[in-house]
Amino acid sequence: MRVFVTGGTGHSGPYIISELVAAGHEVAALARSDESAAEVTAHGAKARRGSLDDLDGLKAAAASSDGIIHVAHRQDLLPSGGIDAVAAAEVQIMLAYGEALAGTGKPLVVSGSIGSPGWEGLGRPASEDDPALPGGDAYKGTLRVRNSVETTALGLAEWGVRSSIVRIPPVMHSTTDNAGFLPLLIGLAKEKGVVGYPGDGSNRWSAVHAHDLASLFRLALEKAPAGKYWHAIGDEGISFREIAEAIGSRLGLPAVPIPADVLMLPGYFGFLANLVTLDVPASNLITRRTLGWEPAQPGLLADLDNGHYFPAG
Repeated sequence: MRVFVTGGTGHSGPYIISELVAAGHEVAALARSDESAAEVTAHGAKARRGSLDDLDGLKAAAASSDGIIHVAHRQDLLPSGGIDAVAAAEVQIMLAYGEALAGTGKPLVVSGSIGSPGWEGLGRPASEDDPALPGGDAYKGTLRVRNSVETTALGLAEWGVRSSIVRIPPVMHSTTDNAGFLPLLIGLAKEKGVVGYPGDGSNRWSAVHAHDLASLFRLALEKAPAGKYWHAIGDEGISFREIAEAIGSRLGLPAVPIPADVLMLPGYFGFLANLVTLDVPASNLITRRTLGWEPAQPGLLADLDNGHYFPAG
């Protein structure tokens, strides 16, 4: 299959490209610069020069491919327009893909988020059957505003596109993770001299290894039915306190509660204050049964034991 991939130079992109190439697919990856082109080429893809703001270019790439995996975002819009601008731009990208793929039955697999749909308080792990809740003006500036991207992408199933969403948990971990939540939390702990967790730390985060995530994207591309959500969940839900204590034990720092109020949380966590209180356990049962996906890599806590998050010196 000829597969067009966006986000090939991000955290997950190289793993996805390598997984597709190993499975015998021919991969073309979007590259905005010579440096990006060299990077995706090193992982076995052919570089396709272009950018996310060139909708005609994305349509042409989609039309010439047998399937698309889209994991890129317009990060350049964050400083001026925040998550609202990023989501609005991505909706237009989904519609552009829809125009190019309408009536073809070709697969479009788009990255979603376990943390954004607004499921807090479900009282159970979220499942693949739980839809993304509407965003709307009331949720501007929050992760939930991006739900419009997921619903737009899945709506392309009515256009004859085999579209599906792979929901990614808050923590994606690997040996190349240098900008995700774990490095941020480790950096904060080193700066503050303690490892903080919000309140009693009982809120749960789900996690996945980047290798396992890549295999799920491939399976969704190859055989997922249209209009479905898939959960890239390795660890269903680890309490924030467990994560903090694991980091603390490796840094030799105490794990301490940070009162969950409007002063203390930002005082320790900064821009992460609105995220660290999320309680978003999620199930992968439907994904495993339907697509035959089985996570095979170390879990989050085990991966913290592998050393790459805490290099010597």
